Amino acid sequence: MRHEQFSKTHMTNPSSVWISAKQRFKQYLQLERSLSINSVEAYLSDLEKYQLWMESLGFDNPLLMDQKRIQLFPQWISDLGFQATSQARIISGVRAFYKFLVMEDSLLESPADFLEPPKTGRKLPVVLSEQEIDAMIGAIDRSTGEGERNVAMLETLYSSGLRVSELVGLKLTQIHPQEGFLQVIGKGNKERLVPVGARALKHIRLYVDQVRVHVNIQAAHRDVVFLSKRGGALSRQSVFLLIKAMALKAGVRKNISPHTFRHSFATHLVEAGADLRAVQEMLGHESITTTEIYTHLDRNYLADTLLKYHPRSS
Repeated sequence: MRHEQFSKTHMTNPSSVWISAKQRFKQYLQLERSLSINSVEAYLSDLEKYQLWMESLGFDNPLLMDQKRIQLFPQWISDLGFQATSQARIISGVRAFYKFLVMEDSLLESPADFLEPPKTGRKLPVVLSEQEIDAMIGAIDRSTGEGERNVAMLETLYSSGLRVSELVGLKLTQIHPQEGFLQVIGKGNKERLVPVGARALKHIRLYVDQVRVHVNIQAAHRDVVFLSKRGGALSRQSVFLLIKAMALKAGVRKNISPHTFRHSFATHLVEAGADLRAVQEMLGHESITTTEIYTHLDRNYLADTLLKYHPRSS
C-alpha cells in the first residue's frame, strides 16, 4: 500500500517553528489533557503527515497556512491511499493542532476550521435523548430490590459509557468512589479508568448497601457488583431483555439495547463540546476513527436544532 510506504518516510531538517509548535502541543496533550501515550503519539503522527505535505509545497511554517490552501490537504492524503476513516482521523488531528495554536495565542484564527473529513458511509447508531433516558429510569419500580439494581445499572451505563460486558463484569474492588472512577477491563483484556458521575455512584451505593447485602451470593461471584436474584452474575442477554422491557414501559419506541446507552453517553458529550480524543479515552476505542461517528451525530443534532428553532428554517 502507498500509505505503508509513506509511514516509513523519515522527515529531515524540520523547521524550528515546527519543532517548537509540536513540543508545546505534546506538552499540552500530556499535561493539560492527560491523554495516554498512544493518543499523544497518534496526534503527532497526524502532524508529521501534514508537515510533509506542507514541505512538499515549499512551506515550513504552520503559522503561515491559509484557509484556501489547506483545502488541498485532504486530496493529498487521499492520493496516498489512506482509507476514508484514516483520512478523517488525520484531519481531526490537524484541526486539533490549530485549535491549540489559537488557544495559546499563536494564531488569531484556525485555517483548518472548515477542513472537512471525507464521508465514511458509516451507519449512525440509535441514540436516546436525555428525556427518554429519564423516562426509562423513572418508570422503574424502586420498591423492589431488582428495581434499585436496575436504576443503578442504567445510571452507570449512561454515566460512564460502559459496554454491557464491562457492566456485568464490574467488581466492587473496581469502584473508586472517592476518585470518581471505575476500573474497567475492556476488549482485549485491556484495563482503563473511566470517570463516573456522582449520581451513578449514589445509586450503586444504595443498591450495594440496601439490596445486595440481602442476596445469597454465590461464592464465585462475591465481588461482582450487579447480581441476579439467585446471587450470580447477570448475563449480557438478561440486561438486554431488561432494557427492552424498561423501554416498553416508558413508552420509548426506538429499537434499543444496552449499547444504546453507550452511544447516548458519547453523543451527549460531543454535543456539549467534549473533545473527541477525550471521548475516545473514556470509551476505550483503539482508534479515533471509531469515535468519529459521534461528530456526524453532532452535526445532525445541530441541523435538527436549526430546523426546529430558527425562524427562517421553514
